[in-house]
Amino acid sequence: MDPTAGQPASQAAAPRPAPPPVHRPLPLLLRWALQAFAVLCLALGVVGVFVPGLPTTVFILLAAWAAARCSPRLHEWLWYHPLFGIMLRDWANGGRVGRRSKWNATIMMAVCAVILYFTAPKLWMAAMACTFMSCVLVWLWLRPEPD
Repeated sequence: MDPTAGQPASQAAAPRPAPPPVHRPLPLLLRWALQAFAVLCLALGVVGVFVPGLPTTVFILLAAWAAARCSPRLHEWLWYHPLFGIMLRDWANGGRVGRRSKWNATIMMAVCAVILYFTAPKLWMAAMACTFMSCVLVWLWLRPEPD
């Protein structure tokens, strides 16, 4: 029986978007390796929520990629997670990145650049790292934003 039957349309829950399909089965050893990789990336993503400078989004995207190939249950859990699911659904919907994530990345890379210039043993090392970070920021800011 439909739990939303008889309720006004404004109170009915919005349908949840389905996760992308899981890929064909892989050999057992490869599935275990991918599952270990997915769990490691998920752990690093969770740590990245609390540690400045450690990216969260990249690790969660990698965890979802690996989980989609080895563990439908983990993949679905990530897809519907209140924090991580938003990132995954935005990325699956055209590689979209939220403005808040873009600003967080920009601020953290700027802080890292300042730290590098004061601590790098050679100035060219800091300049090279800042050049790479600048390229990533240009790519990131060119990504579309969610509606």
